[in-house]
Amino acid sequence: MKIAMIGQKRIPSREGGVEVVVTELSTRLSAMGYQVEAYNRSGYHVSGKEFDDGRGKLYKGVRIITVPTFRNGKLNAIVYTVLGTLRALFGRYDVIHYHAEGPCIMLWLPKLFGIRVVATIHGLDWQRAKWGNFASYILKAGEKAAARYADEVIVLSRNVQDYFKDVYHRETHYIPNGVNRPEKKEVREIGKKYGLKKDGYILFVARLVPEKGLHYLIEAFRGINTDKKLVIAGGSSHSFEYMEKVQKMAARDKRILMTDFVQGRVLEELYSNAYVFVLPSDVEGMAISLLEAMSYGNCCLVSDIKENIEVVGDKAEAFAKGNVEDLKRKLTGLLKSPDIVDKYKKESSGFICAKYSWSDVLEQTLALYRNKRERL
Repeated sequence: MKIAMIGQKRIPSREGGVEVVVTELSTRLSAMGYQVEAYNRSGYHVSGKEFDDGRGKLYKGVRIITVPTFRNGKLNAIVYTVLGTLRALFGRYDVIHYHAEGPCIMLWLPKLFGIRVVATIHGLDWQRAKWGNFASYILKAGEKAAARYADEVIVLSRNVQDYFKDVYHRETHYIPNGVNRPEKKEVREIGKKYGLKKDGYILFVARLVPEKGLHYLIEAFRGINTDKKLVIAGGSSHSFEYMEKVQKMAARDKRILMTDFVQGRVLEELYSNAYVFVLPSDVEGMAISLLEAMSYGNCCLVSDIKENIEVVGDKAEAFAKGNVEDLKRKLTGLLKSPDIVDKYKKESSGFICAKYSWSDVLEQTLALYRNKRERL
């Protein structure tokens, strides 16, 4: 079977949930002997162990095809999607797997040519505050195209599954993301680079975009009397005005540390040694950072949106979405109650690693590729 992946900025990468999912699926499929080609966007350079065989770079057996596009955030995705889809028509693929709503706007074309098309809706992207009217229109159009034309639609939460059934009368497959069981790392690099100590900081890991709710967390943290630091690990994603806003907010408190985008050993150490992990999102699909934080055995504090509560169950604390006072109250309570924090830390890793498995994700996704019609 030959498979194409379209929708990610690049793989290998940890820039967002889409990139993590495509990397995990592609490399695992390749290891099983499937031919996988991933369509990266130009301007996002491939890193890691790779070589060029004349037809594209390879990463762990996955052929990387780079699609030229504009660097402008408003045109980047749509130009990439159109050109990537046109290129894919000549790739002799058995399956083209589109990721995220925007790229789905073109999936009708390979379907017209008789190619099997699978779409993964990583979240209702048009709800995200960073997009303007035109971008929101394109995202909604992609959503409609997926509902109408895709052979199979995958969703990451029951909430989105209900949405597709209610709005489009479309049955979908609930296949949540997976998580790997990690090895904890002791403080080394984060001590040298940032002066951090074990349990000496509160951690936020996500792209710096409005819907992640970082501004709520900064405002709440600034009102708390604590010696612990707030570490903000993440880069911007076409939200430069918001980036400036949170930078100005953070600059008013010397306890707040912004690391920009991190990965590798530094990220592993941040997850391994945090006192509390906080995800104050207004909108989510299924947050990879939340899965990872719990897999490292973190005590997590999340906004009470359905997509977060579905993940954490009763193994984390929650606060009312967008409510700074409630966030401040819950965070203060955890800072004053290390016994409660320890309880969550003991329970979270085993719970999340048993609940979400990449092996299960792969098995269920392959069933859809192979045209097995039963509902999963």
